Amino acid sequence: MSAKVDAIVIGGSAGALEALAVILPTLPAQFPVPVAVVLHVPPTRRSLLVDVLGARSAIPVVEVDDKQPFATGTLYVAPANYHLLVERTRTFALSVDPPVQYSRPSIDVLFESAADAYGPRLGAVLLSGANDDGAAGLARIREAGGLVAVQDPSTATSGEMPTAAIRLGLADRVLSPAALGTFLLHLGGHV
Repeated sequence: MSAKVDAIVIGGSAGALEALAVILPTLPAQFPVPVAVVLHVPPTRRSLLVDVLGARSAIPVVEVDDKQPFATGTLYVAPANYHLLVERTRTFALSVDPPVQYSRPSIDVLFESAADAYGPRLGAVLLSGANDDGAAGLARIREAGGLVAVQDPSTATSGEMPTAAIRLGLADRVLSPAALGTFLLHLGGHV
């Protein structure tokens, strides 16, 4: 089965871990598409996302290093207090530029850079969160021809993030966490 996209980016904030706890177990260990995740995490503490997400994922979960290739078979998470960007060479870059939407890492920064790198071969998912970080990035992904899904706000702990995207008409799909797992399988060519 061939993948429908070459990369997937996921963003979220308050309540996103609960959604990922449902989504990640649906993805097989040999998932053919690389996945990058930005979640808003406190900047002053070591992130535990690798451990937390790794416990739910058959795909290896790693914290990104600067200039690391964005390669198949891995779920990448942004380190605390760094913006995560995807370069046109399909490698990661880390940045300490000022926070965007009060956050570093910012979902918009990941989404916008990934849209520039992958164009129509990018899939994106915006999860639960309490601000509108991610909406500008989704707009860039849509402009580039990528596919966008957002968590159904009625299933989100904090529905502001997906609601902002829906209000702007940026969602190709509005789905529950369980349906988002199926959506990702579809993007990976598994259904």
